[in-house]
Amino acid sequence: MGDESGIGAHCDIPEDLIIGNNVMISRNVFILNRNHKYDRIDLPINDQGFYDAKQTIIEDDVWIGLRSILTPGRHVAKGTIVAMGSVLTKDFPEYSVVGGNPAKLIKSRKD
Repeated sequence: MGDESGIGAHCDIPEDLIIGNNVMISRNVFILNRNHKYDRIDLPINDQGFYDAKQTIIEDDVWIGLRSILTPGRHVAKGTIVAMGSVLTKDFPEYSVVGGNPAKLIKSRKD
């Protein structure tokens, strides 16, 4: 975890999460690192195990809003803002403002 970064109350984050400098992670954020396997129909999903874990990286100067969810393996680029309640299922360029479920590009902070 980098300098001047913080994690709000009631977050669920994986042990291998990399957090840059000046990162704000709001309350009730969930950052996932793996998903259940579900490829076989001859076995219940809860008997199929998990896919391999994927590491999430959050670069410098990022703000992740209240109750957001990041799916496994996200790379949150420098200067990104993730609006509250977003579900981040893909990666975006630096200085993006993203939001929604699934999250979409709202605008670039460079504009």
